Amino acid sequence: MTTSTRMLLPLLLMIGLGGALLSSTILAAATLLLAIAGMITGFRKSLDKTGWDKPKELRLMHFAFWFFVLVSFYSWSLEGFDYEGGKTLGTHARFILFWPLIIALSYARVRANAAFAATGLIAASVIVSFFTALAARHGGLDQMLNARFGGGINPISFGNIALLGGMLTITGGLFFVREKRHLLATLFLLTGTVAAAISMLSETRSNLVALPFLLLALVPLFSKKLRLAGLILIPVLVLAAVASSDRMSRSVEGVFQNGNLDAGMEVRLEVWGLAWTMFRDNPWTGIGLGGYTHSIESAVENGDASAILFDCCTGHAHNDLLNNAATSGIPGVLSWLFLIFIPLTLFARHLFSKHAPAAHLAAAGTMVTAGYFCFGLTEATFNRTLFLTFYLLAVAGLGSALFNELSASYTKKRRQKVSATIITKNEEDHIADCLQSARLVSDEIIVLDSGSSDRTVEIAKQYADIVEVTDWPGFGIQKQRALEKATGDWVLSLDADERITPELAREINHHLADPDADAYKLPWAVTIYGKRLDFGRSGRAPLRLFLREGVRFSDALVHERILLPEGRKTKTLRGRLTHYTHRDFGHSLEKSAKYAWLGSLEKHRKGKKTRTMIYPTLRGWMTFVQVYFIRFGFLDGAVGYMTAVTYAQVTFNKYAGLWTLGRADRSKKR
Repeated sequence: MTTSTRMLLPLLLMIGLGGALLSSTILAAATLLLAIAGMITGFRKSLDKTGWDKPKELRLMHFAFWFFVLVSFYSWSLEGFDYEGGKTLGTHARFILFWPLIIALSYARVRANAAFAATGLIAASVIVSFFTALAARHGGLDQMLNARFGGGINPISFGNIALLGGMLTITGGLFFVREKRHLLATLFLLTGTVAAAISMLSETRSNLVALPFLLLALVPLFSKKLRLAGLILIPVLVLAAVASSDRMSRSVEGVFQNGNLDAGMEVRLEVWGLAWTMFRDNPWTGIGLGGYTHSIESAVENGDASAILFDCCTGHAHNDLLNNAATSGIPGVLSWLFLIFIPLTLFARHLFSKHAPAAHLAAAGTMVTAGYFCFGLTEATFNRTLFLTFYLLAVAGLGSALFNELSASYTKKRRQKVSATIITKNEEDHIADCLQSARLVSDEIIVLDSGSSDRTVEIAKQYADIVEVTDWPGFGIQKQRALEKATGDWVLSLDADERITPELAREINHHLADPDADAYKLPWAVTIYGKRLDFGRSGRAPLRLFLREGVRFSDALVHERILLPEGRKTKTLRGRLTHYTHRDFGHSLEKSAKYAWLGSLEKHRKGKKTRTMIYPTLRGWMTFVQVYFIRFGFLDGAVGYMTAVTYAQVTFNKYAGLWTLGRADRSKKR
């Protein structure tokens, strides 16, 4: 892909999002072109050649989008490939483009400037739509203000996306304020505010539900002194918006004066009740993508539902959760929860990032996902092509930009002296790479060897400052010995089969320029059989980097712990600590057996007991469920499955070993 083509990719993002409200075709075409570019880039492995460290957070978002499509296909297949269901599946299938979009936008190095330029164009299109409509009415402003404004499309779709566009543009304005680009900041803040105000002319009630959550996402972007003022201002703005909405005012008056809801809410309550009945009758499979339509039509024909449902509600249940529950059962509920809350969680965790571009992009991503949660309370957003495609491109664009910014944010140089400590025995295959990676972040390297019979010590002396050979007292005591030889203010405790990746090295050096914690956990990236695992056992982040004063290791034979003084602050870094756990399957079996038996001995030493084989069996199953399902180990494919089974076996062996030790003790007492 040429440089000029690469530069076109951010432009496609801007055209797609900016043109969404002008024409859904513009949004669809730009999304498709970006996805095609991503497919070509992926096929050529162009992004991998740049040294891109694939963020596991984006892989998790990818799972959420794919899972939604898979559940839809599952539901469609169970109902016999119904024609109506096929149309719905065709809409949902657009979500399979998420990863090609990520590849394209990551390759283009889309960052905050491009992402917020795209959101600014959304707000600009809202304003253009309004004044175009105003001009067409020959100055009939009063008439426009007294009718639901939809910009030429469905007022609900227009209102929701216009509000999001306005709030995202305001977020961009605040970003440009932080960047001291005041003219651009003023333009974005004004444009965003006007677009948000115009969105309220749609009289869409879900906008009023979403508004406080969207405003809340802005609060972390302000200084601590201003956050309280912001929290106080939010209810004021929401009450003002509610008071200015004639439709909402009429609804409230109807409830309080007559005890009646308006016609729109009455219809929604009826269709929600029908959707709930469908789910209750078919909790595991749902009634099918097309089955919902047929059920509503049948209910109306039989007189069991209002005739008006024919005109408004045969396509969906006007609520994302209930719609997915009715059509796909519990799997559908899970797919919707994943689709909203996985991106929401991953964006929200960076709201307080010290890197301003990342914090503002996180706020924007939080707005999109939280906004769709609120919009989905009264509308089946993911059954509407415009809503679905906008969500797809917005999350992909903001997600790519966020992680591109985070990767580029590690620029500071380390000011703290770091000592790296490594204990070894027969690690000649690993030790050179381990020590070379440790040198990226340390001033002193200490190696304690416990009697290697290979070239480990010889190789270590080429890279380490201190190399000593000792006896083997156990993992905890040996690591404590190495710690006592360290002279740095900070200590990095590595195992010989671990590596500091270049990106993790930049992150460590950046944080140790001005430490914001007393200890740091480094997320594992277990690498076995030629594959890096991002989930399962790699979901762990062991404590590896810490302020030396007052710290010691436990004296455990295996699975030792770093004991921090009370009150020490710990944080988890993003970069990955590559962990080559074993050379081959034979080594895996040997190492697993060793660690399981050492674990048995350690628990026995502490007086632990298990009297039946039921407990080892249950613990083994629990480990498998935790590693493979709860920690998403299944996303690592066949190697992820093998890893989960291996760890389950280790857990079983550990407690089975403890059981045998207990039986031996009881035999001695007889």
